[in-house]
Amino acid sequence: MPKPMSAHNLPPIVSDLVAPLPRLPIELLLSELIRRLVARRPDLLRRLGAVVNVPIAVVPDDLPHAFVISLNPDRPSVKLCDKACLPQADAVVRAPLLDLLGVLDGTYDGDALFFSRDLRVEGKTEYVLALRNTLEDAELTPAEFVGFTGTPARWVNEAGGHMLSRARQVAARSHERAMVSGGRH
Repeated sequence: MPKPMSAHNLPPIVSDLVAPLPRLPIELLLSELIRRLVARRPDLLRRLGAVVNVPIAVVPDDLPHAFVISLNPDRPSVKLCDKACLPQADAVVRAPLLDLLGVLDGTYDGDALFFSRDLRVEGKTEYVLALRNTLEDAELTPAEFVGFTGTPARWVNEAGGHMLSRARQVAARSHERAMVSGGRH
């Protein structure tokens, strides 16, 4: 049974706009960003230990696709797939996209989201916990994901923060409108 839409879910139109986008360019871009990040921050893989050898599926509730992340040191990658047809993954994390990004950037507490059931974990919980702890300790910024430093890093971080803040406002407004109109997401 799908989880009802929360105030953190992106409006359904976002999913409709994302669905027809070609997957390959998105996979290539995200995989390259992960490879570059791992090359700049090998400490991330060292801290993860054996978890680097297992695929973890990240499934945004409000997008049509899931992301299967492999942090294999030889070839880290991100694959997009239909949420309904997830390939074999040792762990699966499900939550609204903004919650997932909020955990990544430190805006939200992953434990609080887990215990409120806004973030759900299937499979090997210890793998997801190791990944969360590693990312939390790394204090990654949007600029670090794309490899920027100095002034460009500050611009990217400010723009990323502003875009996420606006997206959260839009999600909250969309949820409020739906609740007022009596519609259930």
